[in-house]
Amino acid sequence: RSSDLAQVLAYLLRRGQVRLVQGGGAASLQLVQALSDSDDDNESAWEGCLGDRYIPPVDSAPDTVLLDQSEIKTQVLLAAGKLGCGSNFSIPRLLLQREKGRCRNSSFSPGECSHMTSHFLPNHLSFTDSYTQKAFCGIYSKSGDLFMSACQDQNIRLYDCRYGRFKKFKTVKARDVGWSVLDVAFTPDGGHFLYSSWSDYIHICNIYGDCNTHTALDLNPSERRFAVFSITVSSDGREVLGGANDGCLYVYDREQNMRTLKIESHEDDVNAVAFADASSHILFSGGDDALLKVWDRRTMREDVPQPVGVLAGHQDGITFIDSKGDARYLISNSKDQTVKLWDIRRFSGQEALEASRRAVTQQNWDYRWQQVPKKALRKQRLPGDTSLMTYRGHGVLHTLIRCRFSPVFTTAQQYIYCGCSTGKVVVYDLLTGKLVKSLTSHRACVRDVSWHPYQEKIVSSSWDGNLRLWDYCQAEYYEDDLRDIKHKPAAEAKETMPKPTSSQ
Repeated sequence: RSSDLAQVLAYLLRRGQVRLVQGGGAASLQLVQALSDSDDDNESAWEGCLGDRYIPPVDSAPDTVLLDQSEIKTQVLLAAGKLGCGSNFSIPRLLLQREKGRCRNSSFSPGECSHMTSHFLPNHLSFTDSYTQKAFCGIYSKSGDLFMSACQDQNIRLYDCRYGRFKKFKTVKARDVGWSVLDVAFTPDGGHFLYSSWSDYIHICNIYGDCNTHTALDLNPSERRFAVFSITVSSDGREVLGGANDGCLYVYDREQNMRTLKIESHEDDVNAVAFADASSHILFSGGDDALLKVWDRRTMREDVPQPVGVLAGHQDGITFIDSKGDARYLISNSKDQTVKLWDIRRFSGQEALEASRRAVTQQNWDYRWQQVPKKALRKQRLPGDTSLMTYRGHGVLHTLIRCRFSPVFTTAQQYIYCGCSTGKVVVYDLLTGKLVKSLTSHRACVRDVSWHPYQEKIVSSSWDGNLRLWDYCQAEYYEDDLRDIKHKPAAEAKETMPKPTSSQ
């Protein structure tokens, strides 16, 4: 009936699944689907290019009051070798002390190594691989020996990263893909990879063996139009966790070869899932209801889908979650154009839940194809927001853009880095909230970013169809360098200063 069709149309418009655009005539209207992680590739819809040149506002004075009072500040400063060192840190002085045998165990401490490498963040584009369609995912393996990229052309590409190389050695055609591969993950042993899409199945494939065999893990959903937006694997490789568009968390047991749990977790799409640490007992989920939920795997039950706690403070849907790996801290990226840092020992109360729910229901724009409204850029904190820190300076439009902690080994996790809808890789200082690095080269949004676990290298995957590898190259000058040059005669200084290079 016409009344039923009108109700269906109104529902789809509210959900942002469809939009009305003006067609050929003044009174002609066309119905098209919006693009994001959708399964419709309508060429007339927004392609994520930089046509409108949205410039995300950078927070010039981040509020660090709560973070300064938390344990994470001391932990990061200690791990990064910055606790109590003041402003007298000097790499030449450390090298001299090591040569004189004054370093403990005749070598630098992990903190001193992290402190030194913080001066050599990636700043130089060293490699590019181009695809014919949008690049959606790109991650390093746990060891850093492999890199995996997933593209809208349904191909999953594997790169050999050993001995300083970045060489493609295998291309695998994904199976049962609707519109694009949406997420990928390595198994803990590094021998297999998994991928998800607009499909009832999560697929697993052998990296070094027969790549023509794709094992399908049937999630058996009740929804007809089903997608898994985020996947991760437990530390023992046994359980696969997925977040789907039906608002549910799915747990698949690889040993039993069956879905063991389906938890009704969020009121809308579940866009992100993550395990809290290597024990895989605690897990996180984030959805379009703007809430982060903390779950205990040991007490999860389908008949009583009760989380351990809820973290509220975002004003729009969550696009990604990354755990610090210590079962305490995590970060979340959101369509409200912010990244937030959380401590799971500080759960949110009812006031925060209601404030976040009101903020979401008042959103009347769609991040997939509309520009950010001015009210969304206001620097305001919701009542009851329990986040420790908020980071601003990147754009979240078009797709589920990702954020991550920097590696433990090289940076002591003192940075947060993320993609950006303006085609950048943005790096924030975890403790100050300030933007310390912006890598610019892409012509469309950067959906995924991955930092090598043991080297100063970042790979960005963009909707312009390019995969870019960034490393460090001496092309910047610090005050000490410039001060030495200023004291030299003009002719000598001119010879000393090399020509500038456009590395960013």
